[in-house]
Amino acid sequence: MASARRRSPLPWLGPGILVGALAPAAAILLRARSGALGANPIAEALNELGLMALVLLVASLACSPLRALFGWTWPIRVRRLLGLLAFAYATLHLAVYAGLDQGLDLGAVLADVTRRRFIFVGFTAFVLMIPLALTSTAAAVRRMGYVKWKRVHALVYPAAVCAVVHFVWRVKKDLREPLVYASILAALLLVRVVSVALRRARTGGGGAGSGPVAAASGSNAQA
Repeated sequence: MASARRRSPLPWLGPGILVGALAPAAAILLRARSGALGANPIAEALNELGLMALVLLVASLACSPLRALFGWTWPIRVRRLLGLLAFAYATLHLAVYAGLDQGLDLGAVLADVTRRRFIFVGFTAFVLMIPLALTSTAAAVRRMGYVKWKRVHALVYPAAVCAVVHFVWRVKKDLREPLVYASILAALLLVRVVSVALRRARTGGGGAGSGPVAAASGSNAQA
């Protein structure tokens, strides 16, 4: 029994995160069906889906700093799930924009991407997340090799920066909420930089640090 617990610690954690993360999408759908999304339901759905994508992306980036600061191992086990959920919400966000807001008019979408800076940077964030999602499995790590896989997954950092900038430029007036996310992201990046610097100092500049653990877990966002 003790051995089984060691092999599968906190077995409820992944399912709990999955259910909790999908609940907002279900709530948006139910509110849309009942006409409870306000005077502009498409804009409301876009805002809520985009915010969930950002929350989950930042949460995936928090996993490694939490391990570095507190020695916790459980965040690493859910990092891949958080990253995939962030991509799922980003995909829904883009689908609502292209399908409902723009009526699948690709010309209008392209015009928005090229002429409106907040849409351009948001679309850039989504594009950067695509290779992360496609290579999020342990099989992808084995196929690519850990070093190459690690380089690809460094895209999570510019993706997160673009997502925060998208939020800031989208809001325009009351910047308090997007600046909270910008501050959290800056703190996480700082912890990451300091952690990498300390690890390199301890190993004399060599070694992959926690690479084997991350590779074995099939995590999708190095943070």
